[in-house]
Amino acid sequence: MKKHLPFIPLVVLVILVHLVCSWTDTLFYLTQMTMSAYYSLLIIGLCAVMGYAGQISLGHAGFFAIGGYLSAALTTRNLLAFKDNVLVRLLDSMGCLMSGQDIYGDPMIVVTPWVAFFFAVTIAAVMALLIGIPALKLKGHYLAMATLGFGIIIYRIVLATEYFGEADGISEVPAFVLFGDLAVSGDFSSRISNYYIAWVLVVLGMILLKNLIDSRVGRALRAIHGAEDAADSMGVNTARYKLKIFVLSAVFAAVAGVFMTHYNGSIGPSEAGVMKSVRYVAIVAVGGMAHLWGALTMGIILNFLSLRGVFGTYDDAVFGIILILIMLFAPDGLLRINLKHKLDSLLASISGKKEEA
Repeated sequence: MKKHLPFIPLVVLVILVHLVCSWTDTLFYLTQMTMSAYYSLLIIGLCAVMGYAGQISLGHAGFFAIGGYLSAALTTRNLLAFKDNVLVRLLDSMGCLMSGQDIYGDPMIVVTPWVAFFFAVTIAAVMALLIGIPALKLKGHYLAMATLGFGIIIYRIVLATEYFGEADGISEVPAFVLFGDLAVSGDFSSRISNYYIAWVLVVLGMILLKNLIDSRVGRALRAIHGAEDAADSMGVNTARYKLKIFVLSAVFAAVAGVFMTHYNGSIGPSEAGVMKSVRYVAIVAVGGMAHLWGALTMGIILNFLSLRGVFGTYDDAVFGIILILIMLFAPDGLLRINLKHKLDSLLASISGKKEEA
């Protein structure tokens, strides 16, 4: 019970943000807060890989895009022309398809959002497994190189494939009905419920990761990060643990991609861009690579500012500069800077120069 106490202030803060926005008539801020929450779900998963397994991934935008694009394509591409196909008939008999109408009123048959969700997340996990098995057996930054190549491939596929809408992406993505009247969509009337759906996902993700990190698996991951050779000599299966946490983080990214796509009602190739992956790495670095709460905090703040257009056309440049500055001056993260120590060092340096003079 005690280990779950830190989540109470988070839940209280989420509710307070809603109440403040309601009192100040600024409920439109909840839209960016909801989107920031989905991006932060990806970021805390990436934090587990970077901070605890000691691996850098530059392909998490690709996993996000796999989740979003597959879910969008399956729930919007009309299967009516293939209704007599054996596979389509089998899916229909299993309740995996639903009927509806397109924007022009023509009948259509598509895959249900729940089936699309599970399929998209499974494909993302399998892709992470295929990348991770060879890359994570090696020491060094092989995973970073492998995932960078993977991210570029995913970006080029979605940009050049007609099925995925090419440069226009996929629009008119339907609502993701969770149960009853509760659905993930960009509907104005559902703005508040969508805000809480997003934050429930983030809280559940944080609880899962905190429990994992505090478990035997977490201790093994910390040992790998601290000294991989020593952990290996003590009998820790380093490749297996690194692979498991990498696949889990890819699942987090894919889940975020699915929910974000249904929330926005669309997805475009920019979500798979390499600069998106660099942005996620920068945010984790700012929050602290082995600090889930720091990564979550910075994820919400920086994504919210970006979505509000604070950085303007210099968005990517700002995140690149942030990453450089953090690596140079605060490698443990912005929230872990010991200001007193830094100030003492600065004063000692100044006094030393005065004595020399």
